Amino acid sequence: MTPAIFIEAYVVDIIIGDPRRFPHPVVIIGKAVKYLEDKIRLLYPFDKKKGGIILWFAVVIPVYFITCGAIKGCLLINPLFGAIITVLLASLTLATKSLYNESKVVLNALNRGDIEEARKSLSMIVGRDTENLNEQGICRAVIETVSENLSDGIVAPMFYLAIGGVPLAMAYKAINTLDSMVGYKNARYGDIGWFSAKMDDIWNWIPARLTGFIIILAAFILRLNWRDSWRIMRRDGRNHSSPNSGMPEAAAAGALNIQLGGKIQYFGKIFHKPMIGDRIKEIDRDDVKKTWIIMFASSFLMAFVCMAVLGMVQ
Repeated sequence: MTPAIFIEAYVVDIIIGDPRRFPHPVVIIGKAVKYLEDKIRLLYPFDKKKGGIILWFAVVIPVYFITCGAIKGCLLINPLFGAIITVLLASLTLATKSLYNESKVVLNALNRGDIEEARKSLSMIVGRDTENLNEQGICRAVIETVSENLSDGIVAPMFYLAIGGVPLAMAYKAINTLDSMVGYKNARYGDIGWFSAKMDDIWNWIPARLTGFIIILAAFILRLNWRDSWRIMRRDGRNHSSPNSGMPEAAAAGALNIQLGGKIQYFGKIFHKPMIGDRIKEIDRDDVKKTWIIMFASSFLMAFVCMAVLGMVQ
């Protein structure tokens, strides 16, 4: 990965995002996961944990080597063509504009006073039940998912692009996709998805903490509450069922002087997530807009760090 390829991929993601008519690699990976999951359930009906390990390797390893082969093949055809394909594939591992666009649809609905449409749009980007959420609950959910996905969808792919190029970043996307599809702690996926969930935790451990520190730096630059961002991340960063998601959420909550977590509903059942942050103010739509600003600032800062590292290495 060269600094030029990296910055071009970042710019393409910011400006274009995920093209609607282009077959996105994550969609292809998702279809492969579903196909292999069904096959492995038939092959290992009584040892789904073993099947889950096989499923992980059967998805991640081919994704890495197919990406390597595709890039090398395109470079052999024509260096310029290969460079264009590399930039495109690299940009597709990032999700800055798509995360903004998808969450913006929710806020637009709220601005129109259409809370039913806001709930429906929110259900497309979160796993929780949204049918009974009020405006504050909707805004809280958007802030939580944007701050969490700032790590999963932006900082982590940049991190793996910088240290291992497009193949490693695409392998990370496969790991992330596996976790989102089978990494649930329930009767259906508890065994076959345990390995995918554990590997996702491992691969996100460094990026999640890096994201937290970048959010603090962004809060300082944006003149938000960077001191509480640091304090809340240290205090509440582990107040989450995930060992990683709490870090960026806590940093964002501190920067915005708000409290995340609390009552949440999944599949009709009420759960109480640990509180993250101090309730200095009530959550409102402006906090969603500030979260977007934090997201873009953090993506720029991470891109700058990666560019600097790549430049020094080369």
